[in-house]
Amino acid sequence: MSYSSPLLSRPGAAEFQGTTLVDASGVPWHYGNPLVEQRAVETGSAIIDRSHRRVIAVSGPDARAFLHNLLSQKLDDVDSGFSAGALDLNIQGHVLHHMDLSFDGETFYLDVPTAQFESLRDFLTAMVFWSQVTVEEADAAVITVLGQPLQKPSAALVERSVQWPGCPRQDFLVPRQQLDAAVAELEKQGGSLAGLMAYTAERVRAREPELAGDLDEKTIAHEVPQWIRRNDDVPAFVHLEKGCYRGQETVARVENLGRSPRLLVMLYLDGSAPERPDSGADITLGGRRVGRLGTVVEDCDYGPIALGLIKRSALNHGDLNIGPVAASVEPDSIPTDEGPKAGRAAVDRLRGK
Repeated sequence: MSYSSPLLSRPGAAEFQGTTLVDASGVPWHYGNPLVEQRAVETGSAIIDRSHRRVIAVSGPDARAFLHNLLSQKLDDVDSGFSAGALDLNIQGHVLHHMDLSFDGETFYLDVPTAQFESLRDFLTAMVFWSQVTVEEADAAVITVLGQPLQKPSAALVERSVQWPGCPRQDFLVPRQQLDAAVAELEKQGGSLAGLMAYTAERVRAREPELAGDLDEKTIAHEVPQWIRRNDDVPAFVHLEKGCYRGQETVARVENLGRSPRLLVMLYLDGSAPERPDSGADITLGGRRVGRLGTVVEDCDYGPIALGLIKRSALNHGDLNIGPVAASVEPDSIPTDEGPKAGRAAVDRLRGK
């Protein structure tokens, strides 16, 4: 049975129309004036219903060690209140699951898009063996506040302040049956409802991907630069100093010896084009395919913007095209320094370079 948020009964609420690879079904895409709703991010607090996401709860005496051994995040010694992102990789280092994670001292909450839920739950369940852990769905809903922070709703299971290269962001997990009441509490504090379209525009600005919409089966962690942790104050999705986990060899090899062949960047699209291209479309340069188009959304300042997974060799060589639509790369989305490559420097020393 498909999910339908109670907030869809609010005045003006409308779901996304059409088809998209982005997880958008079951919650308001906007409330009648989407570009004005985006302005609330700059001038106040925008309350976003993201209750269509599904949540996995992992608890028990071995929960820290269990998840630490499976995911890209360092979790063996985290305290209550910890939150971060984490990845599940295959043996080749390709991204299988991409999640937000919070810990309340007893339970880890992993929230993911609907399409990732069953396969991640089944994988975690299959890996329990003799570990003293329980893996089950949590009947919890995600609410995001963009802009000025608000006080945690009284029913919130966890609160997290998300560190991403974008506007201030808070996430709250609340019992699903108390979603309406929690949103009402946030509104009483001065927050205003904004649809998932406003969140999606900020997500594109922050270059934060959704797996189905923005990445593909060959994606490795380094193709999303902010996923790699190089600053101890910012717990990114990949911790470079933790022990073994599936796919770590690829992470270590790219970190120490080279660069990822592609990068996820933000694109400006030609707003005069009669139609918007679809997620998954080819990005070309001089007629040659150089990448894949991800999320496309209308931004209140820039018009149509998008994410694109593009070969490094094509990032600084003129205008790109998605069919008849011209596109250009946001320069600030190209990392200027991804850190020294210690392994490469060691190889060069051995070669006498």
